[in-house]
Amino acid sequence: MDRSIFTVLFLYFCCLTLLTFHFGICIDSSEILCIPSERDALLRFKHHLKDPSNRLSSWNASNPNCCHWEGVVCNNVTAHILQLHLNTSWNPPVDGFYFEKYIVADDRSLFGGEINHSLVDLKHLSYLDLSRNDFGGMQIPSFLCAITTLTYLNLSDAGFIGNIPHEIGNLSNLLYLDLSYAAAYGEIPYQIGNLTNLLYLDLRSHYSEPLFVENLDWLSGLSYLQYLDLSSLRLPGCTLNHHNQPSTVNFSSLITLDLSDTNYTDGISLVPKWIFGLRKLVSLQLRENNIQGPIPDGIQNLTLVQNLDLSYNSLSSSIPDWLYGLHHLKFLNLGSNDLSGTIFDDLGNLTSLVVLDFSVNQLEGKIPSSLGIFQNIFTMVFSSNSIHGALPASFGKLSSLRHLHLSKNKFDGNPFEVLKSLSKLSYLNIDDNLFQGVVKEDDLANLTSLKRFSASGNNFTLKVGPSWHPTFQLSALGMNSWQLGPTFPSWIQSQKDLYFLEISDTGIPNSIPTWFWETISNASYVNLSHNHIHGELANILKYPISIDTFDLSSNNLHGKLPHLYVNVSWLDLSRNSFSGSMTDFLCRKQDQPMKLQFLNLAANNLSGEIPDCWMLWPNLVDVNLQSNHFVGNLPQSMGSLAELDSLNIRNNMLSGIFPPILESTGKLISLDLGENKFTGIIPEWIGQRLLNLQILRLRSNKFLGHIPDQICDMIFLRDLDLAQNNLSGNIPKCFNRLDAMFLKNRISTLLWVKGRGIEYRNLLGMVTNVDLSDNNLSGEIPREITNLDGLIYLNLSKNHLTGQIPSSIGNMRSSESIDFSRNPLSGEIPSTISNLSFLSKLDLSYNHLMGKIPTGTQLQSFEATNFVGNNLCGPPLPVNCSSNRQTPDDDHNGKKGDGHKVNGFFVSMTFGFIVGFWAVVAPLFIYRSWRYAYFRFLDDMWYKVQSFCRL
Repeated sequence: MDRSIFTVLFLYFCCLTLLTFHFGICIDSSEILCIPSERDALLRFKHHLKDPSNRLSSWNASNPNCCHWEGVVCNNVTAHILQLHLNTSWNPPVDGFYFEKYIVADDRSLFGGEINHSLVDLKHLSYLDLSRNDFGGMQIPSFLCAITTLTYLNLSDAGFIGNIPHEIGNLSNLLYLDLSYAAAYGEIPYQIGNLTNLLYLDLRSHYSEPLFVENLDWLSGLSYLQYLDLSSLRLPGCTLNHHNQPSTVNFSSLITLDLSDTNYTDGISLVPKWIFGLRKLVSLQLRENNIQGPIPDGIQNLTLVQNLDLSYNSLSSSIPDWLYGLHHLKFLNLGSNDLSGTIFDDLGNLTSLVVLDFSVNQLEGKIPSSLGIFQNIFTMVFSSNSIHGALPASFGKLSSLRHLHLSKNKFDGNPFEVLKSLSKLSYLNIDDNLFQGVVKEDDLANLTSLKRFSASGNNFTLKVGPSWHPTFQLSALGMNSWQLGPTFPSWIQSQKDLYFLEISDTGIPNSIPTWFWETISNASYVNLSHNHIHGELANILKYPISIDTFDLSSNNLHGKLPHLYVNVSWLDLSRNSFSGSMTDFLCRKQDQPMKLQFLNLAANNLSGEIPDCWMLWPNLVDVNLQSNHFVGNLPQSMGSLAELDSLNIRNNMLSGIFPPILESTGKLISLDLGENKFTGIIPEWIGQRLLNLQILRLRSNKFLGHIPDQICDMIFLRDLDLAQNNLSGNIPKCFNRLDAMFLKNRISTLLWVKGRGIEYRNLLGMVTNVDLSDNNLSGEIPREITNLDGLIYLNLSKNHLTGQIPSSIGNMRSSESIDFSRNPLSGEIPSTISNLSFLSKLDLSYNHLMGKIPTGTQLQSFEATNFVGNNLCGPPLPVNCSSNRQTPDDDHNGKKGDGHKVNGFFVSMTFGFIVGFWAVVAPLFIYRSWRYAYFRFLDDMWYKVQSFCRL
C-alpha cells in the first residue's frame, strides 16, 4: 500500500474533530441561512469554473441558502462558510486493476477552468479540498495562501503545474497539507517549514515530472508531524544517504514516513540510522531507492511497524530471522529485489499479515505450510521466483484470501485440489508454472467470488459437461495452453462481464459460434490465437468487429477480411488463409477515421495491388503485410500515415523503384521491404528523411548502385540488412557514425544468421546487425566499421572485397558472428581477432588468406570448414605450420627392358596415364592443404555458375 490507511483516517478525524470542537460545526444545519456576501463569492467562483457534469447545479440564485449547496458546510451558529468539499471522487480499481472504461467515466466529472479570487472573501474558511480535478495546467494561485484561517488544504492531483507559491508559509494554522502531484518541475519552497502545527504533509511528486528540493533543513521546525510523504522528490544528493537529511529535527511523533523513489544517483543508497530511532513509526516505505546489500538490521527496532515496503531495490540477502519477530506487521512488501534462499516456517509467526509480497526475487524451496494459519491474509504474492513443489494443503484454510499470485515459478501438482475451498478468492494468477492435471466442475464450484482467473502456461485439461454453468462471473479469463477442446467451450456464454479473454493454444478445432460475439461484445481484449479455428469470418459476423484488441492469428480462417468498427485499435489476423483483395476491408468508408494503430495481416493469401485508401486509417502505427502475394508498388496514400513507425511488407511480389511515398513517413523506426522485386538505386533521401530508422531491411531485391553515404546519418540505426542485391562500389567508410551500434538498447528484429531467420525479442537485449552479403561490393573492408564495438552480427560474405582484414577487428568486442567468406581477401588473420571473447561464429573460408590461425580459445573451437579454401595452417585445421610440404619427384632414369617388344604408343599412353593420375591424386591424399585448394576451386566454379544462372 502507498500509505497506512489507518493513519490517514486517524489524522483526518483528528482534524475534523478539532474543527468541530472549535467552531461548533453541525453538518445538519437545516435552520440556518448563509451570509449573502459569502453566497455571492461562491457564485463568482462558480462562474469561472468548468463543470461538465453540472455537479454544482444547486449553486444558483433561486436557491439562496448556500449552506445547502453541494459541497458546502456552514457553521450552525454563525452561518459562515467553513468547508468546501470540491474534490472529485474516483472509482476504485476493479480487483486491483485499472480499466479504462471506469477512468473515462470519472473524467466527465472533473472540475476545470479557473479558480477565482473570490475565495479570499470567505473569511472563516478552514477546510478546502480541490483534489482530483483538472485545472488545465495552471499554477497554484498564490491568493489561496491569503486564506489564513485554513487548517485543511488539499490540492493534490488537480492538474496544477509549475512552482508551489512560497506564500504557502503564511498558512500558519494548517494541520493538514496535501500538495501531492500539485506541481511539476518546480522547487519545494522552504517556507513550508513555517507551518509548525502541521500533522500531515504530503509532497509526493510524479516520477516523470519531479519536484526539486535544495535541502531538507526546513523540516526541522515540523516537530508535530505524524505523516510525511516525500516520495519521488528529486534531491541534489541521495536522500537515503546521510546527505540532505534534516539536521536537528525531532520526528518522535512520526507515524508514517514515505521516502520512496528519492534516490536519483547511480550510487548505493543506505538507510540512515535516524529512521531506526522512530519508535512510533507504523508505516515505513523506502521502495525504489537502489538500496543494496542485506535488509537493514535497524528495522528490527521499529517494533510497532505495520506497513513495511522495501520493494524495487537491490536487496540481496536471505530473509533475516528477526523479520519474523515484527508481530504487528500487516503489510510486508519485499518484491522486486534480489533476495535469495528459502522462506522459513517462522513466517507463520506474522499472524497479523494482510498483504504479503515476495514477488520478483530469487527465492527457492517450497512454500512453508505455516502460511496456512494466516486467518487475516487478503493478498499473497510469490510470482517470478524459483519456488517449487506442490501447494501446501494448509492453503485451503486461508479463508480471508482474496488475491493469490503464484505466476512464473516452478510449482507443480494440481493446485485446485487445495484452492477449491477458497470461496472468497477473487483474483487467482498461477500463470507459467509446472501445474498439471484434470480440472473438474467440483474443483471450481466453491470459487463463487472469482473475478479474475489467469492460469495460462500450464498443462491443465478442463473436463466439464456441455451444460456446465460456472458459479462465478469473471471479468478476466486467461487459460492459454489448457486443453479446452474438442468443441468450442460453451460455458463461456455464461460469462456476461468478460473484459479480458485469452484462450490461445487450447486445441479448439471448431468455428466460432454465433453466441460468442454477443458474449464478448463489451470485451476490450480477446485472444483466440494458435488454435485450429476455421470458417469464413466475414460470413459469421453479423456486425463489424468492435473489440479494442483482437488476436485471431495462427488459425485456419479463410475468405474475405472482416470489417471493423472505428474504435478497434489492435488487430492480428496473421498466419491464416484470408484471400482476395484488401479493397473491401481497407476502403470501406466510415463516419469518422479509423482508430486502428496495429494491423497484422502477415502470412495469408491476400493478393492484388495494395489499395490506395490509407487516408482512412490515419492512426496506424504498425503495419505488417509480409508473406502475402501483393504486386505493384506502394500506393500514394500510404504516405499519409504520419504516425507510422513500423512497416513490414517482406516476402511479397512488389516491384518498382524504392517507394518514394516513404519520404513523408518521418516517424518510421522499422522498415522491411525485403524479399520483393524492387529495383533501382537506394535513394540518398533515405538518410535525410528517415532519420529515426532503427531497422532497415532491403535484402533479396534487385537494388543496384552504390550504398549511399547518407545511410550513415541514421544515428539510431542498429539493423542494416542489404544482402542479396546487386549493390556495387565500396563499403562506406562513414559507418562509424552509426551511433546506435555503439550503444546497448532493446528492440525486436528479424536477423538472418546462417541462412535462417532468428527473431530476437526485448528480453535478449540489444541486437545490432550489418549484413551486406551476396552483392558486388569491392574495395577493402573499411577500418571504420571495426569501431562499432556494439555490433553483434557482421556479414560481408560473397562479395569482391580485397585487401587485408583490418587489424582493428579486435575492437568489435560485442561481436558474436562475423562472416567474411567467399571474398578474395589476402594477408594474415589479425592476431587481435582473439580478443573477441563472445564470438560464436567466424567464417573466413574461401579467401586468399595465409599463415597461421591466431591462437585463442574461441578460434580453436570453430570447425575447420570455417577456414578452408585459404593457405592457412594451425588448429582447427589439421595442417601443421612447421611441416615441410614437398611434391614427389618424377623418375626420369628408367632402364630399357630386354624383353618382348611392346607398342610404344600404348606403353607411353599407359605410363603417362598412371604417372599423371598419381601426380594429381596422390598429393590430394597426402597433403590436406592441396586437397582443400582443389575443393575450393570446384566450389568457386560452382558458385560462379550459380551466379551466372541467377543473372
